[in-house]
Amino acid sequence: MNSVLYRILEWITKMALVNVLWIFFSLIGAIIIGIFPSTTAMFAIIRKWLRRDTDIPVLRTFWVYYKKEFRKSNILGAILLPGILLICLDIWYILASRLDWIQVPLFAFILLYIIFLFYIFPTYVHYDLHVFKIIKQAFLIMLIHPLHTFLMILCLTILFFIYQTLPALTFIFGGSIYALITMWLGLHAFQLIHKKQETHK
Repeated sequence: MNSVLYRILEWITKMALVNVLWIFFSLIGAIIIGIFPSTTAMFAIIRKWLRRDTDIPVLRTFWVYYKKEFRKSNILGAILLPGILLICLDIWYILASRLDWIQVPLFAFILLYIIFLFYIFPTYVHYDLHVFKIIKQAFLIMLIHPLHTFLMILCLTILFFIYQTLPALTFIFGGSIYALITMWLGLHAFQLIHKKQETHK
């Protein structure tokens, strides 16, 4: 029991540490140029943990990925940012206007783009691809794995309500738990793709 409790506390500490690093390094880059390399580094570390590489030095590994992926991740961010801003404008329009037929495609666009964002960073850290190929790969994986998409939505919706009930957890684990859920389900989808590719060889 002591061993199990120790492992649980160790994982809680690690997840909290990664989340604090994610926030800190995002702020170092004034958020605008810091959030994408910081998010990439967080996903890269969690991917390593999920692949049983749990003894890595967290701070040093985070810094290595942050520096290494700074330029590439910000190029990806520059491509994604217009869509994110458009979502914000769509939400503002929906909240400010009466319900009408034009809001249906807006809701569809918002949902599709948000789901696409669930896959973008797991795809980024798992595949060594050019930025545009990362976008294409993430979109295709989203389309061919609806079950994983449904599970992501379900888990993240539950997480959202937990954070609403206990707001302090958002600061401590907000980013890292989100990354854990999407990376874990993403890895499972990638493994299925790899198995299909091996079968067809």
